[in-house]
Amino acid sequence: MSRTIPIFPAAALPSARADQPLEFRTSPPLSLYVHIPWCVQKCPYCDFNSHEASGTIPERQYVDALIADLQAALPLIWGRPVLSVFFGGGTPSLLSPAAIDELLAAFRALAMLSPEAEITLEANPGTVEAGKFAGFRAAGVNRLSLGIQSFDDDHLQALGRIHGSAEAKRATALAAEHFERFNLDLMYGLPGQTLAQALSDIDTALAYAPPHLSCYQLTLEPNTRFAAFPPPLPEADLCADMQEAIEARLAAAGYRNYETSAFARPDRQCLHNLNYWHFGDYLGIGAGAHSKLTLHDRVLRQMRWKHPPTYLDNGAAGQWLQEDRPVEAAGLPFEFLMNALRLADGFAPSLFERRTSRPLAGILPQLRAAADDGLLSIGPERIAPTARGRRFLNVLLERFLDTGT
Repeated sequence: MSRTIPIFPAAALPSARADQPLEFRTSPPLSLYVHIPWCVQKCPYCDFNSHEASGTIPERQYVDALIADLQAALPLIWGRPVLSVFFGGGTPSLLSPAAIDELLAAFRALAMLSPEAEITLEANPGTVEAGKFAGFRAAGVNRLSLGIQSFDDDHLQALGRIHGSAEAKRATALAAEHFERFNLDLMYGLPGQTLAQALSDIDTALAYAPPHLSCYQLTLEPNTRFAAFPPPLPEADLCADMQEAIEARLAAAGYRNYETSAFARPDRQCLHNLNYWHFGDYLGIGAGAHSKLTLHDRVLRQMRWKHPPTYLDNGAAGQWLQEDRPVEAAGLPFEFLMNALRLADGFAPSLFERRTSRPLAGILPQLRAAADDGLLSIGPERIAPTARGRRFLNVLLERFLDTGT
């Protein structure tokens, strides 16, 4: 069993009360997420809010809408610095560098965008998008995230990707040329993939010395083409072997598996995503974007209208939100843990109460039981999943499903 003793004397912790009102004395760090909903072609495994662009996307109209969307949301974030910006999608690299430049200028003018903010843009390796990389860097993007998925032509075709291996390699080289910080997204467990092929993708990626890698197992998500027409995927044991071999190969190359699917060289973690895992706040603008915002007495969750034309039409009438609701106080502990326990370093015990306004005593029995079962390492300064807890994260999280305090 992996357990650090002692954890906290029970008498040193405040007692938990289910009816205790929420009170947040400090605001969490704040990030800005910008959703670009269009892509050239919808991938068969993708369950994101993305829509195939039929012809030219309405760039001018959408940029104006994003700026107006942010303006409408400003009362919720007055006085709070924005520490990171993430352009996600869809395919944000379908926008022109001029549009990105205009948006970042507006963010600086309207919000307290930190001069040192990490500004990430997701891009596909297609020739058209890769040709814009220098322009994106000049516009102020300082981190690029490339959706490579694989460097193998057959696997890219099986995934329905519109780029090939040559484009993936060229785009990766361009990313390394223009960006000090960039990420490569790779997938494993692909249709017909062998262990050697999965490691070959990793070795190809490592040849470009990316500061950050994201490695995901392909899963069949509901409401996708792959869910309706499943391709032949490798057996579960083979996928587990791929995961272990990838983790070992990247560790040997100097990358730390700091989050479930994320690997980074020292000081090259994705700061935007770390804010998510630390249960920080984020304002999401754009079609279907989600927000989590902490006020003095509640935590709000919001979602913008999902379908781009509906978002644009309703936004023109000043109605940006499809959903706007407070998070139930009883649900905050589980939401916090569902994020924080994805991190190899876990969380500082004091962070739990700062983010949830609930005393840690409310989940102390579950913490101790998980530690006794070798799923957690717990102590006065750090609560973190063990290697076993990370491997069976869903099993660990199930311990905290009923943690209303």
